[in-house]
Amino acid sequence: MTEKGQKEKYSITSLLKIKKTLRDPDKGCRWDQKQTLNSIIKYTIEEVYEVKEAIEKDRPDLLKDALGDLLFQIIFYCQISDENKNFNLMDVVDNISRKMKNRHPHVFSNSTKITLKEQQISWENLKAVEKNKKKGTISPPPSMDGVINSLPALMRSLKLQKNASKVGFDWPEIAQVYDKVIEELNEIKMARTQNDIEEEIDDLSFSVVNLARHLGTDPEKALRRSNLKFEKRFRNLENKLFCEKKVFQTVQLKNLKNFGQ
Repeated sequence: MTEKGQKEKYSITSLLKIKKTLRDPDKGCRWDQKQTLNSIIKYTIEEVYEVKEAIEKDRPDLLKDALGDLLFQIIFYCQISDENKNFNLMDVVDNISRKMKNRHPHVFSNSTKITLKEQQISWENLKAVEKNKKKGTISPPPSMDGVINSLPALMRSLKLQKNASKVGFDWPEIAQVYDKVIEELNEIKMARTQNDIEEEIDDLSFSVVNLARHLGTDPEKALRRSNLKFEKRFRNLENKLFCEKKVFQTVQLKNLKNFGQ
């Protein structure tokens, strides 16, 4: 029941029916009909970034809309998979519910309270057990398992380093991390071929991500902030030169005061 004057809200069941109708081979939407699991990946990624941007802008109205779009993507995957007789939305809900309860025995069982550190260790151990069951093995999985190849490069680099650090493969002192960055920068200066330069740039990038991790900074967020900062300053400078009837080609970069501030 809804209060007088209020519209009745749609349910998740209604949303499933909407997507099923859109996929109907006779009366559905032609665009929806021809989509596959692979073809909608790019749209899902776009929706995730819209969720991220709405949160960063502190816009609940945009977040509600973006989450709806993301949810619809999940419904889309489930509908296609249901048509292929693989699984449906309820299977997904059941699977994640069981996984969360299994990975939080300190919450959903009568076990004693544990610290955050103990909880993280327990989480990783339980994940390892799950992976072993899927593989049919009893040996611990490699530390790099779970770091998927399709992650953005910065994010994947950070996850690889974190996983290595969990098993003790890490620099013990921050000074050593600084030294590694300087070492890689010097190796770029010494590189002679394009192939060597690219390889050293690779190593420097990885070392900078490692430095950011040791300093408690997310390199992805840091680069995004730097991109926005550069874009804003460049636009302001370009407008200023336009008002002065100048162009970049006639102005030396060293004379562009305050650009880096």
